[in-house]
Amino acid sequence: MPQTVSIGYQDFETIRKNNYFYIDKTRFIREWWERGDSVTLITRPRRFGKTLTLSMVEKFFSVSCASQGELFEGLSVWEEEKYRKLQGTWPVIALSFADVKEVTFEQARKAICRIIKGVYNKCDFLLETDLLNENEKNDFRKIAVDMEDNAASVSLKALSDYLCRYYGKKVIILLDEYDTPVQEAYVKDYWEEMTAFIRSLFNATFKTNACLERGIMSGITRISKESVFSDLNNLKVVTTTSEEYADIFGFTEDEVFQALEAFGLSGQKEKVKSWYDGFSFGSIMEIYNPWSIINYLDTGKLEAYWANSSSNALVRKLIQEGNKEVKQEFEKLLKGESVYAELDEQVVYDQLDHDEQAIWSFLLAGGYLKVRGLETPESEFGGWTRVYELGFTNFEVRLMFRNIIHKWFGRASSVYNDFIKALLMDDLEAMNVYMNEVAMATFSYFDTGRNPSGKEEPERFYHGFVLGLMVELSDRYILTSNRESGFGRYDVMLEPRKRDGGIRNSCDADDAVIMEFKVRNEEEKDLSDTVKAALKQIEKKNYEAALTARGVPGERIRKYGFAFCGKTVLIGRG
Repeated sequence: MPQTVSIGYQDFETIRKNNYFYIDKTRFIREWWERGDSVTLITRPRRFGKTLTLSMVEKFFSVSCASQGELFEGLSVWEEEKYRKLQGTWPVIALSFADVKEVTFEQARKAICRIIKGVYNKCDFLLETDLLNENEKNDFRKIAVDMEDNAASVSLKALSDYLCRYYGKKVIILLDEYDTPVQEAYVKDYWEEMTAFIRSLFNATFKTNACLERGIMSGITRISKESVFSDLNNLKVVTTTSEEYADIFGFTEDEVFQALEAFGLSGQKEKVKSWYDGFSFGSIMEIYNPWSIINYLDTGKLEAYWANSSSNALVRKLIQEGNKEVKQEFEKLLKGESVYAELDEQVVYDQLDHDEQAIWSFLLAGGYLKVRGLETPESEFGGWTRVYELGFTNFEVRLMFRNIIHKWFGRASSVYNDFIKALLMDDLEAMNVYMNEVAMATFSYFDTGRNPSGKEEPERFYHGFVLGLMVELSDRYILTSNRESGFGRYDVMLEPRKRDGGIRNSCDADDAVIMEFKVRNEEEKDLSDTVKAALKQIEKKNYEAALTARGVPGERIRKYGFAFCGKTVLIGRG
């Protein structure tokens, strides 16, 4: 009889007491303790068990859980007597920044202070002792939502000292989702204030804290040392490429297949693998997304559980505001191809809006991309570089990006759909009407970065528009594009698919389509001249040759020139 699957519980005690489905990861406690690292920073994608792991560590070590050893009976860590004796013997400070998602810095700062106040409330028994002098008791009572920055910075360090004196032992500090406030600060544009505040708090808590025994910080990304860890040289960083704890977060293939068999779903192994496999940590391959696996065990339905468990606001922002090169690379990814990039596992958030390498590093850390291969070409300056081959992690992630792109045109979705219908029907007049409405509604949407550029605006719109075509028409067409001369000489080709997924033959209903996009230059008097230049380009470069070579007759190939001037578009047919 399989265990009951519970959805959403991240508290170790709740899961164990109710005998909910659980895969034993308690060997992490033993591995982490024996390593002896002062402060461990662990980065993993969201919903990969970070919160549950820190809850497990808290329940194992905390003196407040000294009578709860039964939670670990039958699990790996309980097999050794020395670890059974360790259970419940250390003061622990545990807190999470997972809910710090405020609109302004002032609100976010208050949210963090409120979390710290909550930790103090759990320790208010200290006020009833003679351990603290009157000044310390006054400082204790001043911990509040609106406390001064200097008080907030040293608050956890001070509490560590109080608890250390009370229990006669140094403190273990667990901080979950440490990077959530920073991500939100980047998205909502208060990055500098938040990093300054967080940097002081982290320095006092994890660097200059004489009463710290061990610490664990968890998050999605490794924020650059210069941003928040400038003074922390005692940090052991464990990223997705590290060997430490590689199979602790996420489910291995053996664990997933055993669970599928226990739930009578062994016949679905290959489908589950296609949807949810694809993650790798260190040298351990075939890691599955645990959130989606648990939901699948509960429902038996293949759906995008992990991808839909968050707003993905930062991911949407990075692609939406990305330059033409970023959008072009996403064209490749949507086709199932690879992109190649040098990576830095330290994510510098304030570089995300202009550094393509930072974007790929973030998407890899977040679990949206996986490493397919590694090349080490020699650098032009001597030495060797590390170029990673990257692709979408699995089908679930690919589906998520399709949905993100589909929603880009949300404010003009009905008009965009009307344009697609007009295109399929070869209704040139309607295409012009609807395309201008789409452009008017969405041009500024694709130029909302921190450094918008009038020159970039049409290119941002255009490349977003091409990605939209890929998503909307991928079931009927194979979309290819020629980028060799940039936006001024950029065509899109729609090759009709056969009903079995290949290329349609001449007896099928859909025509092939070639589009050429041009921005009007000074030599062209009006948009009609630009349209003519675009159509001439199609003929000059013989773009239809690829289609005729595949058996598409010339009369079944439609050619369109798109001319842009500001937010005005004119479409003509050749």
